[in-house]
Amino acid sequence: MNVQLADETTSLVQIAQVLHELRPQFSAENIQSQIKEQMADGYQIAYVEEAGEVLSVAGFVFGKKLAWGKHIYVDDFVTTQDQQSMGAGKYLLDWLKQHARDHGCQQLHLDSGVQRYMAHKFYLREGFIIASHHFSVSPL
Repeated sequence: MNVQLADETTSLVQIAQVLHELRPQFSAENIQSQIKEQMADGYQIAYVEEAGEVLSVAGFVFGKKLAWGKHIYVDDFVTTQDQQSMGAGKYLLDWLKQHARDHGCQQLHLDSGVQRYMAHKFYLREGFIIASHHFSVSPL
């Protein structure tokens, strides 16, 4: 397994297929378009690849906030269903933590839908705490 950072030359086909498991309300084609658009604003994609297959994907941004200092915020984190509990997600999360430290970040943050119980067990096991409730108004 190795972690790659996508850039403008990276094929997003497999990455979008994996992200589609997390965001099934969007087509894989829409996900690819959205990734490209967000990359222009600093969004990055890290992915675990093994034998030419994408196993796990994280979409994230660097930020700086009064409450958190410099941090990474993970917008999207998913491991293919057939690879869950096989180590790819932990491998990617460990990479994200190190990537954050390497870039002077003090914290790593993410939100997770309340229905994603197994993901929450994983995050808690990996040292995350439930620090707040996220509120939103949608649509405006």
